[in-house]
Amino acid sequence: MKYLLLLTYVVSVGLFAQNSAYDPEKSKGQLYEYANYINAAQCNYTIESIAKDSLLQFKDLESDNHSVGFTRDNYWVRFKLQNSSDDANTYYLETARPITDFATLYQITGDNIKQFKSGDQIPFGEKQVEHRSTLFKIILPAKSTQQIFLHFKSDGETINIPLNLYNETSFWVMNYKQQLFLGVFYGLLFLAGIIYLFFYRSLKERSFLYYGCYVFSIALLQAALDGFIHQYIFPEGGFLNSRAVLITALLSNLFLLKYCEHFLKVTTDFIKFKKAFNVIYIVLTVLFIMIFVNQKTLELVYPISNLNGLVSLLLILTTVFVMRYKRIKIDPYFSIGIFFLVIGLLGFVMNNLSLLPNNFYTLNSAKFGAGFEVIFLSLSMTNLIRKLRVEKETSQELALQKSEEISELKTYFMSNISHELRTPINAIMGIAEIQLNDVNSENYKHFEIIKNASLSLLSNVNDILDFEKIEKNELELKQEEFNPSQVLTQITNNWKTEAENKGLKFDFELDNKIPEFVLGDSERFVQIINNILSNSVKFTTTGSVKLKLSCTTQPNSMCRFSFNISDTGIGMNSEMKKHVFSSFNQMRLNHKREFGGIGLGLSIVKHLVELFNGNIIIESKVGEGTQVFIDIPLQVLIKEKTVVFDYNNIKDLNKTLNILVVEDNILNQLVMRKLLSGIPSINFKVVNNGLEAINTLKDDVYDLVLMDLQMPVMDGYEATKIIRNGELGEMLRDVAIIAVTADAMQETRKRVLALGMNDYITKPINRDLLLEKINIHYESILKIA
Repeated sequence: MKYLLLLTYVVSVGLFAQNSAYDPEKSKGQLYEYANYINAAQCNYTIESIAKDSLLQFKDLESDNHSVGFTRDNYWVRFKLQNSSDDANTYYLETARPITDFATLYQITGDNIKQFKSGDQIPFGEKQVEHRSTLFKIILPAKSTQQIFLHFKSDGETINIPLNLYNETSFWVMNYKQQLFLGVFYGLLFLAGIIYLFFYRSLKERSFLYYGCYVFSIALLQAALDGFIHQYIFPEGGFLNSRAVLITALLSNLFLLKYCEHFLKVTTDFIKFKKAFNVIYIVLTVLFIMIFVNQKTLELVYPISNLNGLVSLLLILTTVFVMRYKRIKIDPYFSIGIFFLVIGLLGFVMNNLSLLPNNFYTLNSAKFGAGFEVIFLSLSMTNLIRKLRVEKETSQELALQKSEEISELKTYFMSNISHELRTPINAIMGIAEIQLNDVNSENYKHFEIIKNASLSLLSNVNDILDFEKIEKNELELKQEEFNPSQVLTQITNNWKTEAENKGLKFDFELDNKIPEFVLGDSERFVQIINNILSNSVKFTTTGSVKLKLSCTTQPNSMCRFSFNISDTGIGMNSEMKKHVFSSFNQMRLNHKREFGGIGLGLSIVKHLVELFNGNIIIESKVGEGTQVFIDIPLQVLIKEKTVVFDYNNIKDLNKTLNILVVEDNILNQLVMRKLLSGIPSINFKVVNNGLEAINTLKDDVYDLVLMDLQMPVMDGYEATKIIRNGELGEMLRDVAIIAVTADAMQETRKRVLALGMNDYITKPINRDLLLEKINIHYESILKIA
C-alpha cells in the first residue's frame, strides 16, 4: 500500500511540475522544480513544433544545476512564470554556463512569441543582456502567466541547466558580490604571475617561468569559463573564441606539469617519472592539434582533456608520495597547494555532474582551489627564492675564492711568462749590442736587424703584460728622478735609424728649456713616446716622421711637456678614429697583416697618459698622415751636482769595484760578462744560484750584488732574505743588491724592494742603465769600502 502511495506522489509531483506555473512571489520551492527538459538530439526543432508537439517526452530537472555532460545535442527546457500581482514585474534569469555556444529564450503569451538571444558564439552586442553570463531579462505583465522555453546548443562541451531567477534588486546585489569576488581572484592571479616572471628574469630559474605562465594560463582559463574572453577579447564570437577554453586548459595543464617537473627535480631524480611526464606532453600536443582539425575531433577533446587533467594531477600526487616515501624533502607549502588544487577541481567536476548542491562555494570551487593553490605555491616559491639566495651566496663565496686563486695563478703565470720571454730576449739583445759596438763587424747590418726585431718583440711582450695590469687596474707609476733629455735622445736615435732604413726622413726638435731632472716614471714616459713613434714609422711608407717637444714652465715647480708627433703615413678615416684607443684595434683594421702589431699600443698609451694626469689628441686624414698631441706635466727637480762614478778612471778613487753576478742562464751570464768586462778596474764573479752566492759572500768581500730572482737550488728572494737578516754578518747586511730579472711584473718590483733590495732592473739589460744604477748606489759602495 505504501509503495502505491509513493508512486502516486511521484506522478502527482511530475504532473504538478509540468502543468503548474512558478510565481516568484508566492510559489514554494525553486524554479527548477517547476521545469522539465528534453534532449532533441540533432533534431533542429522550431519553437512552434516544440511548443505544440504533445508527443515529446519532457523529463523533470534533477537539481538546481542539472548537468547533461559533454554533448553536441539540442536541449530544450520549458516552464511557466506567473505574475499574480497588479503590477508588471521584471526578473533576470541566469542559466547555462557562460561558455554555452547558443542559448535562446522564447516567451510565449497566447499566439505571441518573443525571442531573446545569448551565448558566446553570437556577437556580444546581440545578447539581450550584455553581460558575461548567459542572462535574460523577463518582463511579466500584471495578472499574467507566461510560457517560457529555453534552447541550448554547444559544440561538445558540458551543458549545465541552472535556473536562477532574480528580481532587479537581488540581481544587482548578486552581481556586485560576484564582481568583487572575481576582482580579488583575478587580481591575485595577475599579481602572482607578474611577480614570478620578474623573478625568472632576474634569477633565470625555470621554475619561476613555468609557474608564472601557469598562473596566467589559469587566469585565462577561468576568464574563458566566466565569459570575459568573449566580452573583452573576442566579442564577435568565432573560431578562436569557441576554442578558448580548450586552448587555455591545455596550456595550464602543460605549464603545471613543467613547473612541477622542475620544482620537484623530476628530470634529475626520477627518470622513470620523467617518461610519464613526457607521455602526457605528447598527449597534450595531440589534443592541441585535434582542436583545429574538425568538429568531430573538437568534440572528442572536451572529455579527453578533462581526463588527461585528472591523470596529470594523479601523476603529480604520485611523484610527491614517492618522494616522501623515499624521504626526499618536499616543501610543505607545495604539498598543501597541490591538495587545494585537487579539492577545487574535484568540487568543480562533481558540481558539473550534479553530485554536489548548487551554491556559491560549489559553483566557484575551481576558483577557490586555484586561489588557495596560488597562495601556497607562492609561499613554496618564496622558500625556493630563499634557497636560491643561500645557494647563490655560497656559490659567490666559492666563485670569489676561485677568482682569488685564479688571480694568484694568473699573476704567477704572467710573472713566469715575463721571465721566460725576457730571458732569451736579453741574451739576443745583449749579444747584438756587443757586436754592434764593433763598428768594423762585417755583420753589422745583420745584428742591427736582430736588435730592432728584439726591440719589437720586447715591446709586444711589455704591451701584453701592461694590458693585464690595466685590466686589473693595478698599473701604477713609479716616482724617481730621471733626465728627460737623455731618455728621449736614446729612444729617438733608435727610431731615427729605423725610419732611415725605410727611406724616411726623421726630424727631432728638442726644446732648449727642457729641465735637466724631473720626478716621474721614466720607463712609462719613454714607453708613451716609443709606442707613438712605432706607429708613425710603421704606418708611413714615404715621406717623413717628425717629433717636436716644447716645455712650458708652470707654477709649483711643474713643467708641461708638449709633444707633437706627425707623419705622412696612411692616416685614418672617422670610423677608425672612433676605435683608435680600443684594445686590439689592429684586428678591426683591414690591413691584411701588412703592418703587423697586436693593437694594444694606443690603448696603453692613453691609459699611461691619464696616469700622468695628461691628455692625448689624435688628428688624422686618410692618405695625408696623422698628428698626435700629448701633454704630460712633470715636477722639476733642482739638485746639486752629484759625484759621478768615472768607470774609466776608477783608480783615482783608489778603489777597485767588486761585483758579484748571480745568474743561472748561461747566455745571460755571457751577456753580463761582456757588459762588465769592458769597464776598467771592475772585478766581478759569476755564480749560478743563490746558494752559491751565499757561500761566495762568506769567503770574499763584494761591493755590489747583481741578483737574478728565479733560479734553481735557491732563488734570489731567499738569498736576499738571508743577507738582510744578518746571517752572513753585520758587515754584509747592508751590501748593495740590485735585482736583475726578466720578471717585469709590478708586484715583483714591490716585493724585491720590500725584501730589502736597493734597486730593480728588468731584462734585457741596457748597458747605460746598468751603469747608471751602479752610479746611484755609488755612495753606499764607498761607505762599505
